[in-house]
Amino acid sequence: MALLAIDVGNTQTLFGLFEGPELREHWRIATERHRSGDELGALYGNFFDLAAIDGVAVASTVPQLHRAYEDFAKEYAKAELLELGPGVKTGVPVRYDDPREVGPDRIANAVAAVDRYGPPCIVVDFGTSTNFDVVSPEGEYVGGVLAPGIEVSMDALFSRAARLFKVDFAAPETVIAKNTASSLQSGLVYGFAGQVDGIVGAIRGELGVDAQTVATGGLADLIVPHARTLETIDPFLTLEGVRLVWERNRA
Repeated sequence: MALLAIDVGNTQTLFGLFEGPELREHWRIATERHRSGDELGALYGNFFDLAAIDGVAVASTVPQLHRAYEDFAKEYAKAELLELGPGVKTGVPVRYDDPREVGPDRIANAVAAVDRYGPPCIVVDFGTSTNFDVVSPEGEYVGGVLAPGIEVSMDALFSRAARLFKVDFAAPETVIAKNTASSLQSGLVYGFAGQVDGIVGAIRGELGVDAQTVATGGLADLIVPHARTLETIDPFLTLEGVRLVWERNRA
């Protein structure tokens, strides 16, 4: 059975094809929140044969695309659609004041982290925002932290500082920089690494246990080598969580 798993973020959409538990292919594209179901059909049809899809599972942080994905699944994939949200079985209890406020990508991350690494764990997802999601020793989603993402923070800096310019997202050779581009890169890499270490340390202190960490998201590779609290990179953690939720709702 072929499953199309889709993680629709505010900036980028990551999607992949699963054959059983195996992720066979994957792609990343820009998210455009006003696409129609017809446009999604044409878009996805450029990457794979839509007739080969048996199911579509979506974790979306963009409500405007909800109807478009319904139309896409019905008219183009001609497959059953599961969209992560309230009422969907996940296998991970959500201990949040209002569970409806938790982004489906965050739930998918928690589901996959528990399955792959076991509780307790902290998922750090480097996306439009930097999300810290916490699973207790009892295997419950107990909340987390939301911080401005790397690209959002740098774009805000560039828009407010007339003499600064955009730089590649890359680690500088040294922390102490000798030019403006390297100075910005140093602030980006070591600033966010320090933020991660501070937040993970505070979460571990509050949990009272040295919870393991797993990083995911498009810029995880940039930060993880410089953050002492990040242990593992799992670039397709969210897609795996989407797949697991699909399986748990098929039973």
